[in-house]
Amino acid sequence: MADKKLHRIKTISEFHKFRGLPLPEHPLISVIDYASIKHLGESNSLGWVLDFYAISLKKSSHTKFRYGHQECDFDEGSLFFMAPNQVFQVEVDKGHTPVNSGWLLLVHPEFIWGTTLAKTIKQYDFFDYAVNEALFLSPKEESTINSIVQNIQQEYQTGIDKFSKQIIGTHIENLLSYSERFYNRQFITREKANHQILERLEKLLTDHFKNEDLATKGLPSVQYVSEELNVSQSYLGSLLRALTGKNTQQHIHEKLIEKAKQELSTTRQSVSEIAFILGFEHPQSFSKFFKAKTKRTPLEFRQSFN
Repeated sequence: MADKKLHRIKTISEFHKFRGLPLPEHPLISVIDYASIKHLGESNSLGWVLDFYAISLKKSSHTKFRYGHQECDFDEGSLFFMAPNQVFQVEVDKGHTPVNSGWLLLVHPEFIWGTTLAKTIKQYDFFDYAVNEALFLSPKEESTINSIVQNIQQEYQTGIDKFSKQIIGTHIENLLSYSERFYNRQFITREKANHQILERLEKLLTDHFKNEDLATKGLPSVQYVSEELNVSQSYLGSLLRALTGKNTQQHIHEKLIEKAKQELSTTRQSVSEIAFILGFEHPQSFSKFFKAKTKRTPLEFRQSFN
């Protein structure tokens, strides 16, 4: 998206104005009906970045959502989560005018200051990997989400008082909690695609630990693994925890222990030599790591084969 013009929108009022909407009923939070948004023909040439949170349930034909190198269709209807300062682009197929339905919830960080939501919102992984893995909802799930968003809208439309911020914050927390539950369901039900990622992870780690240059390359980092698999670190961690109960780092360590056991049981190299081969600078560090993972020292493990 480097060749695209970047358009930054700092306030929710500015977003309303730019999309041809009336001024928001509240300057820091807004629920927008997608059917009311004016389509801008020139928007295909724009990259967007918002200074506020955006949660979107959108159904639209001939429209694609781009984030970095990822692309998702809106045709089926999907839930997206965008945090402030993320760059994205919405593209409409040439020669088509999209027919949109759904809603867009905008929440400025200032609105949730001083609430429990301000502390918890960054803990939700899907704000990082929303576009790598959009959330597709069943009709029942969509109904649940829609009712929460309606409650948010009704609350700020009835007039703001000293209870409003906390009540709306609670509704948003419920929205995020249900979304987290539905994401976990999606990890499990999309078995084929997810197991393909597991297979690629296994091959990636196996190839890495087969490399004779392991001492120089060292352990693969979580960042390296996620980039090679073309998913975010947060998404990969959530997927692995849902399917295997272990995070990415634990999978890396398991493969390292597997390689260490192979070297200890099939070669006569010393523990110090094996530690060096595996990328440990000090043999003591390797021995401590091995015992923490297996409850035995490298020598005790080797002796069990004699």
